Amino acid sequence: MNNDLILLLRTLLKSTSLINIRRYTHDQKKKRKVILSYVGLGCLYAMLIGYSLALCIGYGAMGIIDSVPVFCAITVSTLAFFFTFLKTNGYLFNFREYDMLMSLPFESKTVAAAKFLYMYCKSLPWYLSISVAMMVGYGIYAKPSVPVYPVWIVLTLILPVIPMLAAAFLGFLIARFSAGFKKTNLVQTILTIIFVLFCFSLRFIIEDLFREDKMEQTLNQISDATKQAGGIYLPAGWFDDVIVKGSVSSALLLAGVSLILFAAVFAIVGRSYRNINSALKSHAAAGHYKMTVQKKRSVCMAIAHKEFKRLTGSTAYMVNGAMGEILALILGLLTLVVGLDTIIEKVTEGAPIDAAMLQPAIPFIIYFCIGMVATTACSPSLEGKNYWIVQSLPISKRTLYQGKMLFNMLLSVPFMSFGILCMCISAKVPALNTLLYLIQGVTLCAFSTAWGCVCGIKHMRLDWENEIEVIKQSAAVAIYMLPNMFVTMGLVVLVVFLGTKLDHVVLVLIFTLVYGALAVLSYLRVMALAREN
Repeated sequence: MNNDLILLLRTLLKSTSLINIRRYTHDQKKKRKVILSYVGLGCLYAMLIGYSLALCIGYGAMGIIDSVPVFCAITVSTLAFFFTFLKTNGYLFNFREYDMLMSLPFESKTVAAAKFLYMYCKSLPWYLSISVAMMVGYGIYAKPSVPVYPVWIVLTLILPVIPMLAAAFLGFLIARFSAGFKKTNLVQTILTIIFVLFCFSLRFIIEDLFREDKMEQTLNQISDATKQAGGIYLPAGWFDDVIVKGSVSSALLLAGVSLILFAAVFAIVGRSYRNINSALKSHAAAGHYKMTVQKKRSVCMAIAHKEFKRLTGSTAYMVNGAMGEILALILGLLTLVVGLDTIIEKVTEGAPIDAAMLQPAIPFIIYFCIGMVATTACSPSLEGKNYWIVQSLPISKRTLYQGKMLFNMLLSVPFMSFGILCMCISAKVPALNTLLYLIQGVTLCAFSTAWGCVCGIKHMRLDWENEIEVIKQSAAVAIYMLPNMFVTMGLVVLVVFLGTKLDHVVLVLIFTLVYGALAVLSYLRVMALAREN
């Protein structure tokens, strides 16, 4: 690793360090936000550690503890691949500080490698949380020798590199291909969404292959399948060999291949790095432009239109902000084509649940997709260093936030309604119940929009250098998403259970009123925060 790379990486880390912000800022509000961010991250890490440790304890209780090392390697590698792929556009390409970095006396491949290592350092605590927890679980049952523990930790630092390089190179290929089109961001967004959807479907494809082979889910088969996965994905197999067999050659292979691939990937990426970023940051103008009648919009609608342009102009924002709507659309179409009963049978693997029992949970099932991320949770922070322009406009902050909330409603309500209608048609839901489910769906969207805006304003971050930090890693998005996601999952189960005891009309009215009240309270809180800021 050369001195330029180390210098650039260290500068990037220091400029975005929460510790440095708390250490040098004199703004008490910023210091409190940093502390809250650490508390929130601590809770997330604790949840991840607890889940990973519980999983290992389950493996130990079932007598397949030897499968934990390779399972750990596969889990960390999978997360590293997906995290990196979703962050490539925004970290490696089309990032905000591109002009400043490229004006420095560094080679293109050095800048690209530094951005990759920065992404690696920012994601490393997640991978370590999983790996260390699994190491503890493995130690409890397998009782390996003492040197295994430091070796496990050191190899965990190397393990994510290969899948991250694969994801970064795939993102590079997509960016390279899309750079040849006039609508570069649009093409890149479409290709990214297609790949993400393919990854979502991959789990069901694999599941079907196992069913066709009529493999029974026994303990030995779980262990064998894990070992086979280690044989297919060689880095996981090397990690397993080092931990279980003490193979020094496998450790050298893992480290050596990671280093060689790192050098090779950024030698290739560096050749066209400037061209790709220039194409992604430029916008072609139509040569046949004609002056037509200008559309007149209300202030709120104009702000909503601006948010739409912001969404469609950013691959990272589009993939994260609109993926739930796309999943709701696909789920709705699947229920019409395949049938809700067939989907329930596949998902529950023959459990005694039918479409009639699931009817009152239909709005919450669609909301689980739609409500994953609300654009209002990150749109206040996305104004970034241009926030002063917004403040100088002759509009109140109440109107600004109303426009942002209007856009999220215009985005989410049509997809919510479509998904509910498709599921109701497939489940043969009565007309009155369908109407009530649609009303409940709109109410859920209103709550998601207003609550997301509360989180977005309350935990606004304007000093970001990369939009990924706001769209995926901000406290506002985490505080909005995690409670909302887990509560919705619990409500699906609760509503199905209550549906066997209460009339479905009464049930939907109760939850519509509850979420309507929460939406109103959240909206009033947004208006109060608008007056305070």
